[in-house]
Amino acid sequence: MSSRITCTVHDESPVTVVRLRGDLDVGTMRSVHTVLARCLTAQPDALVVDLAQVRVADRLALSVFAAICRQAADWPAVPMVLCSPPPVAATWLAESTTCRVVPVRPDFAAATRMAGAEASPRLRARLEPVTGACRRARELVGEACGRWNLPELVGPASVVLSELVGNVVRHAGTSMQVTLTLRRPYLHVAVSDGSRLAARPGRPDLRAEGGRGLLLVRELAQRWGSSPVPDGKVVWAILPAG
Repeated sequence: MSSRITCTVHDESPVTVVRLRGDLDVGTMRSVHTVLARCLTAQPDALVVDLAQVRVADRLALSVFAAICRQAADWPAVPMVLCSPPPVAATWLAESTTCRVVPVRPDFAAATRMAGAEASPRLRARLEPVTGACRRARELVGEACGRWNLPELVGPASVVLSELVGNVVRHAGTSMQVTLTLRRPYLHVAVSDGSRLAARPGRPDLRAEGGRGLLLVRELAQRWGSSPVPDGKVVWAILPAG
């Protein structure tokens, strides 16, 4: 983190709040991007970025918010709202393409209301790396798809989630958090664990009985990926939800 800007993160469930303080310019925007990206991997319901104590020295630096908002929309489906920009920054935001991508509200209360209203429905569960974890994962998919009226996704989403959970059981061996999110037109499936080793599809021998889990995920999902988090990684997949 650049000494010229600080980012203070507050988990004010269900909304995560990041308060920036200092100089935002092309030299510090990378630090801001890193902090916001890390917040997104925790998959909060929504993200509010408070600009009340920011001095924007270069309008180009405001593009960091458009970049991170596009990333959030793709995965992990987290709505983001900016609030309380100083007058100059507010003018620059209004004149930029950033404002077309990221909602801006004049104060924190309005931003929090908007972020909460736009939050996607989520189902979360904590699982241990034990026999039965994959079965529980399939049950969670059935519960989520029943709640959100997605019967056609029970089969493929069950396969994807059970493979992601099974990968943790076989390779990471840590407790895990499962998150299912409906942000139409996609169902987002994610499993975070305590291993920093990125998930990669294997190249099993044709006669091998296993090793094809992530290859199957890749075939069934629209997109998938493995993202680092401070205490491990999160492996996610996106399936079309109509």
